[in-house]
Amino acid sequence: MLNNLENDSIFSPEQVLENRGRVAIFIDGSNLFYAALQLGIEIDYTKLLCRLTGGSRLLRSFFYTGVDRTNEKQQGFLLWMRRNGYRVIAKDLVQLPDGSKKANLDVEIAVDMMALVDSYDTAVLVSGDGDLAYAVNSVSYRGVRVEVVSLRSMTSDSLINVSDRYIDLEAIKEDIQKTPRQSYPYRPLSGMGFLEDPRSSDGHLGIPE
Repeated sequence: MLNNLENDSIFSPEQVLENRGRVAIFIDGSNLFYAALQLGIEIDYTKLLCRLTGGSRLLRSFFYTGVDRTNEKQQGFLLWMRRNGYRVIAKDLVQLPDGSKKANLDVEIAVDMMALVDSYDTAVLVSGDGDLAYAVNSVSYRGVRVEVVSLRSMTSDSLINVSDRYIDLEAIKEDIQKTPRQSYPYRPLSGMGFLEDPRSSDGHLGIPE
């Protein structure tokens, strides 16, 4: 009888793992962009949101990125994100002495994780930045389960060590990448109230480097 009960368990091990309560998602846009380049894929952000939510109740999905206000393609991409399930937190890029531009949003991510800690049960952090390890450890002590999603080669061990679950982007890339479209070279306007996912001909989404 006991064996039969075990075999007829209501929940599979995967379903038990995914019983995460209310989920809040925090995405380091720049980190994800470079991870996608390493993997040689384009991220489908609708698929990504579904995969990270995993059927759980979603509190909110935050997308953090540096912005170039003169980059129209990037502005179009961020508008699409805002209208398709993401709360975008943008910060102006700062030019560094070597001529490159960068915006560090670690503080914003950490503050939001802490500010909302009583409103969610599971935090999904899409970043490999070890500077976020302290924030992850802090929310863990408040009883929150933390899942880190990133490319292993770009992920700090300190961040993995304080997480409850680590997911390598390599393992889920088939679930979150854009599939080649078999379509005509033009795209008609959508009548469904959603914006097309803007991209240049080479697939670049306008996220700053």
